[in-house]
Amino acid sequence: MSLGEHMLIDGELVTAARGRRFDNVNPATEEVIGSVPDADAADVERAIGAARRAFDTTRWSTDTEFRRRCLVQLRDGLRAEAENLRAMVVAETGSPVLLTHAIQLDDPIGFIDHWIDLLADFEFERELPVKDIMGVPTKRVVRREAAGVVAAITPWNYPFYLNICKVTSALAAGCTVVLKPAPETPWNALALGRVAQEHTDIPPGVLNIVTTSDNSVAQILAEHPDIDAVSLTGSTETGRKVMAAAAKTVKRVTLELGGKSAAVLLDGADIAGVVPVLAGGLCAHAGQGCAALARLLVPRNRLEEAVAVAAATMEHIPWGDPTDPGNIMGPVVSARQRDRVQHYYELARRDGTIAVGGRPVTGFERGYYVEPTVITGVDPKAPVAQEEIFGPALVVLPFDDEDDAVRIANGTPYGLSAAVFSADEDRSMAVARRFRAGTVGVNGGNWFDTGSPFGGYGQSGLGREWGTEGLEEFLEVKTVATPAGNGLHRPGPA
Repeated sequence: MSLGEHMLIDGELVTAARGRRFDNVNPATEEVIGSVPDADAADVERAIGAARRAFDTTRWSTDTEFRRRCLVQLRDGLRAEAENLRAMVVAETGSPVLLTHAIQLDDPIGFIDHWIDLLADFEFERELPVKDIMGVPTKRVVRREAAGVVAAITPWNYPFYLNICKVTSALAAGCTVVLKPAPETPWNALALGRVAQEHTDIPPGVLNIVTTSDNSVAQILAEHPDIDAVSLTGSTETGRKVMAAAAKTVKRVTLELGGKSAAVLLDGADIAGVVPVLAGGLCAHAGQGCAALARLLVPRNRLEEAVAVAAATMEHIPWGDPTDPGNIMGPVVSARQRDRVQHYYELARRDGTIAVGGRPVTGFERGYYVEPTVITGVDPKAPVAQEEIFGPALVVLPFDDEDDAVRIANGTPYGLSAAVFSADEDRSMAVARRFRAGTVGVNGGNWFDTGSPFGGYGQSGLGREWGTEGLEEFLEVKTVATPAGNGLHRPGPA
């Protein structure tokens, strides 16, 4: 089932130096489905050294057309392996197989085209107008050059997508990469490494992949002086630690962190039409998405109606075995995550009302399942309305007027995403401009596309992925000035 049993370091598929391995567990069955290399600090040092050497001594950072060709090879290699990858993705993530035909597998392979197309005409160098500067007629060239060695640290919820997102953007920019995936989903990364090694001309050391059960390895990557940039997707708590570690060498940091995103239904919005879509969408992959619209804000006089529609939707969500193509929701990724979600369900009972769901799951002999759940009657400042649950839990909150809705929507430390619905598009756009969030959907508009920059405000992170902005995260800017006339300008005495 796995397409990757070995790490990729310096162009070779290898085991951990000390021979250690750790188990990969299927969250739907709790069965061990394989094992992977368990890297330690020595393995990570080797990967960093290979990436440093490849950046400093190969043409990777300077040959744009070569990079483009290698990305085409990577895309084609992944397409050739897609059907073999599909079962692997489901087995280690617990994601419904339905999602592998979209964001969990097929879409990310196609997303590589964004960088392939962008590299065809991206302006890595541009000239500024000639200008007299301090008495010297001067030509100036602004260059964008690869930042160097990138540490990419990815989570377990959409691992194939996030591995592709970080690795291909950094490679497109001309950087070399050390990828450390989450220990819960190591196969996604190892399979990527094997395909790169077998299907592409990517030079040894340009892409390195290390798997480890020890998350403190992220600290090594963030602190290491030979790492020039860190790109992390993870919790806000982890982001703080990585940012602090990276500060020791003042390296650039891109952070895509947590969220508690709100969908606001203004008076006149179609509750019967919109709420089922929002509630059902939250259940995709058991709510384990950073940009999930986990708070539903509705006019106070329509609260009961909205709760009833959301509860009816959640009651009829098809969920269970992720290999069943009829299910849109499988288990959460681990026993730890199941217990975390159940803890928030207990807080919801204490602070408010559970309209549907919220009970411990008893219908499966094995697996880390939780119920789709609708929560109401809580204060907007209650933990379940403020903190990222990362489960299929929809918190329905009332508001009094438009200003109140915006205040509640903006009233968390996060700012990753938001949505607004109204019969009046101009009004929806006016509210959208008031959200402190990096992405906003208006009346069902979908921002999720490789051409759209993605990232958050506040404690949802720093920097952007995709768009041209996602490439520029991994580029340094250099200005080169020369005299506009012939020869060297020699300044006179002061």
